[in-house]
Amino acid sequence: MVHAIRQGWILRDPGSAVIGAAFPNYLPWTLFGVNTLILLLSSFTIERARRDITRQAALAPVKNIPGVSLGDERMLPWLEITAGLGLLFLAGQYWAWQQLQARGVYLATTSGSSVVYLVTGMHAFHLVGGLGAIFYAIAYAVLGKPVEAQRILVDVSAWFWHFLTALWVYVLALLVLAR
Repeated sequence: MVHAIRQGWILRDPGSAVIGAAFPNYLPWTLFGVNTLILLLSSFTIERARRDITRQAALAPVKNIPGVSLGDERMLPWLEITAGLGLLFLAGQYWAWQQLQARGVYLATTSGSSVVYLVTGMHAFHLVGGLGAIFYAIAYAVLGKPVEAQRILVDVSAWFWHFLTALWVYVLALLVLAR
């Protein structure tokens, strides 16, 4: 796949400062690295949310026994933190596209730039879907729905989020190997 994508990485615009350069040379690598760290951190936070809700679901029947106290636990808002990190990642992606455009690299500049915009854009699109699932799970909790039902929503959201994180690392690895 890398070889097939490498064809056409030479810019056609004679006025461009990056003529003759492979597209990875003008990608915002630092920003992509920061975005990767943000996504890895968000994968950690959603895993914490998943484990917390699983524990709450397991202890739910015990809470209803008169005279039994589970202690006074402070639960951190792991889902909300994950959603904030996801929004931060999307803002970082938007900023990366702005940097590309400032360098004169647009969707139709070359086939290489098209691949970059397509792959990062589709990842962002799927991440918005993941955020929708997370916000739905948050709303479910706020509405006081049963913890067992909340657990299912958080589980599904977490596994999708982990998949998106792994996919982003894979995409970034492909771009690095394509250098």
